Amino acid sequence: MAFSTATGYGNLPNGNFSPIIYSKQVQVAFRKASIVEAITNSDYFGEIANMGDSVKVIKEPEITVKEYARGTTITPQDLDDEEFSLTIDKANYFAFKVDDIEEAHSHINFQQLASDRAAYRLSDQYDQDVLGYLSGFKQSALHGAPNAVNTTVNGAKAVSTAGSDELLSSMKIVADSFGGSSSNAIGIQARAGGATSATPGSGNANPLQIVARMARLLDQQNVDTNNRWLVVDPVFIEVLKDEDSRLLNSDFGGSGLQNGLILNNLHGFKVYMSNNLPSVGTGPSTTGGTNASNFGVIVAGHSSAVATAEQINKTETYRDPDSFADIVRGMHLYGRKILRPEAISTARYCLV
Repeated sequence: MAFSTATGYGNLPNGNFSPIIYSKQVQVAFRKASIVEAITNSDYFGEIANMGDSVKVIKEPEITVKEYARGTTITPQDLDDEEFSLTIDKANYFAFKVDDIEEAHSHINFQQLASDRAAYRLSDQYDQDVLGYLSGFKQSALHGAPNAVNTTVNGAKAVSTAGSDELLSSMKIVADSFGGSSSNAIGIQARAGGATSATPGSGNANPLQIVARMARLLDQQNVDTNNRWLVVDPVFIEVLKDEDSRLLNSDFGGSGLQNGLILNNLHGFKVYMSNNLPSVGTGPSTTGGTNASNFGVIVAGHSSAVATAEQINKTETYRDPDSFADIVRGMHLYGRKILRPEAISTARYCLV
């Protein structure tokens, strides 16, 4: 009985006449926004959806232009038929059991409730994997080492000079981009309250400088200015707000949190916020930390830079042969491939 009783007053009932009532309203857990579909392309989905486990993509050949003088013997160029592959090689699943007696006694549709949550979990796992892949890291939730650097090439590299993470080192922004050590993350600090920005020339920068540098790197690679995107975590957004509180105001292009999209245009990027970006060491922190051990990763790119494709995304129910229960299971089979590493830029940061 929840209501208190005065000391020595024992003639009240023991609570048997105050039954516990279970509400028909179920508290649904908050869900992270999934943004992968907004920043990737599915151009090859139709070619791989019905058969096979990979699709080979032929790259546009590079043509050499030479100076001509009268009388020069022209030597034709042999065209290279360079190719790479998008492979369907990732699969996640769930399975749970709903007992017949528990289902009969329950006042809610627990199977439907659990199925909805499971579908979200598959989607969230997919989001983590692709964002980690774009950032150069493994999906933390499915690997023993949290946020370990990705060293497994998916199929063949789109560009031979890319690293084992399929990214170009020239497109990775770290502290040496702002006068610091190449092994460290960029120290970021906003210019809030009229304060000066983090000391320039020592591996530090304000968040707008980092975003501008990412835009410049894409410009230097001739990446189309349309359909550019930037994915950041909540800590980076907090510092960005401190830098200029107008940035997320709808009058200045902000959109509020809508499917992860929070800003329509910042240095040419649509800005998305996600909790599925990798973090290293203790991760992005509001209490600061050393450049070498405490940082997060943000990633920018173009919608043509990475492709995703699905072959199986299904849920099914069958009877448990060993008990009176239904088993619900689902699987998501998919692939992802960095097509244009020159159109992806990453930045490691920590707070100073």
